[in-house]
Amino acid sequence: MKVLPVFYPTDFDAPPANELILPQGLIGFAAHKRAELLYMPDNLPFLWMKLHGPETIHFIVIEPGGIIPGYEPEVFEEDAIQLDLRDPSEAMILNIVTLQRQQPVEATVNLIGPLVVNRRTRIGRQLVISNYSRFSAHHSLVEKPQAATVARSA
Repeated sequence: MKVLPVFYPTDFDAPPANELILPQGLIGFAAHKRAELLYMPDNLPFLWMKLHGPETIHFIVIEPGGIIPGYEPEVFEEDAIQLDLRDPSEAMILNIVTLQRQQPVEATVNLIGPLVVNRRTRIGRQLVISNYSRFSAHHSLVEKPQAATVARSA
């Protein structure tokens, strides 16, 4: 099933809508079964995801629609069934961003292992998309100047 990586800001406006249930946690954080999305208009397109478990952990995430050209994640049918996704529009895609403290322009986003959330049930899972070979777990958010120069001279 292809899912739509489109951003719907209204999904994060009301406090009840910002909670996510993660029955399996995230990869490496299995004990963290609940998360909150914190929407701050001044920080768009970035959202804060606060994981609750034995300790509280924060991640920066994005909804990739309009940010990552050509990103069309495909979910395995069994994952879509487990998440009770009846239609591609029910899937909210959240990709985890990695920032380097000293070099924010080196930020990358994991396009292979997104968190897929059912908008209707608010239940989500981090999974590997079926078309993973087309994308990177370390996709650069900012085009590097030397890459642009090389591309122009080619």
